[in-house]
Amino acid sequence: MIALHRIRKTDTPEYRFMEELLTAAFPPEEYRDPAELRELTRGREIFHNNLVCDDETPVGLVTFWDFGDFHYVEHFATLPAVRNRGCGGRVLDLLRERLPTPLVLEAELPADETARRRIAFYERQGFRVWKRDYRQPPYRPGDGFLPMHLLFRGAPEFEERFDAVRDRIHGEVYGC
Repeated sequence: MIALHRIRKTDTPEYRFMEELLTAAFPPEEYRDPAELRELTRGREIFHNNLVCDDETPVGLVTFWDFGDFHYVEHFATLPAVRNRGCGGRVLDLLRERLPTPLVLEAELPADETARRRIAFYERQGFRVWKRDYRQPPYRPGDGFLPMHLLFRGAPEFEERFDAVRDRIHGEVYGC
């Protein structure tokens, strides 16, 4: 059974698992400095750093921000051994059950087969791609903005809130 366990301490094996998976699953320009992530995990109430477990065995991570009227999924990854076995869909189903507001996330542009499969996975889970230009702000000084898609799952009228959602993510998550 899939479960989420919120991590608040950064000196645990669970946190080390999460951090190692994060840095293996994402290129450096797509995650924040580890010291900053530790600080958010310990002290920012609206930031949720979660270990994904299958029958108490760690298999992934999902981090999200609770903005009250929507939740922004910043990172979501599973171990390669559990991919394509329905684990990711079950995690998103669990988030849908627990989080009553629309979910928003970023995904790479469909420039290669992996990115196309990722977007198709999210679309099968009920996400829609906003048909607007979106650029992920840099996590580190000196890095550039990354062209990405912003996706959402929620009521159709939520699509009209692109500018407000983008501005909230940019301000709260990326500090710009």
